[in-house]
Amino acid sequence: MTPVRVMVVDDHPMWREGVARDLTEAGFQVVATSGEGRQAVRVAAAARPDVVVLDLQLPDISGVEVILGLRAALPDVRVLMLSASGEQQSVLDAVKAGATGYLVKSTAPAEFLDAVRRTAAGDPVFTPGLAGLVLGEYRRLAAGPGVEPGDGAEPGTPRLTDRETEVLRLVAKGMSYKQIAQRLGLSHRTVQNHVQNTLGKLHLHNRVELTRYAIERGLDD
Repeated sequence: MTPVRVMVVDDHPMWREGVARDLTEAGFQVVATSGEGRQAVRVAAAARPDVVVLDLQLPDISGVEVILGLRAALPDVRVLMLSASGEQQSVLDAVKAGATGYLVKSTAPAEFLDAVRRTAAGDPVFTPGLAGLVLGEYRRLAAGPGVEPGDGAEPGTPRLTDRETEVLRLVAKGMSYKQIAQRLGLSHRTVQNHVQNTLGKLHLHNRVELTRYAIERGLDD
């Protein structure tokens, strides 16, 4: 299999080099590193990583601004935040900007490496306790006024199949692809295909948007 291409963005050289070394030893291909946000966006556009491991606090621009720049340059890139901060607003700001997952830097190395693999596969990965925070925020938004359904999904969107709807319900409950596959007796790839088909039908971009769409429609009950 082609190794997952990873870029590491952190302004602390020793930490950045240590993370890059751990990734390389685990079989990932580290295609670039950077210590500044604007540089990271430029380099990523050329290096085309599958996953960007990104610190929230950078010397020139914020991690949130980097996420927005990365998403504009590489719409399919997946961003895993690796930050010293586990504050609620920091997490929500990163996820709303388009981060796939969020880990605090105290995460064990083995858990971090597994998180990078899962991020590459499209699973949202969070330090324990943060996934519930994100889902709770989406439920709050869904209950409030002025919410645009599905972050831009148009009314009268194409009908989902029964299986796609079933997978969508489990996504809304915060389950990983592996957990969904085990629950439904499907392969991991089949679950991924259902999610990708659903994203396409609903004109959404990632699992975070898909989760919000499902919660807005009460599919997480």
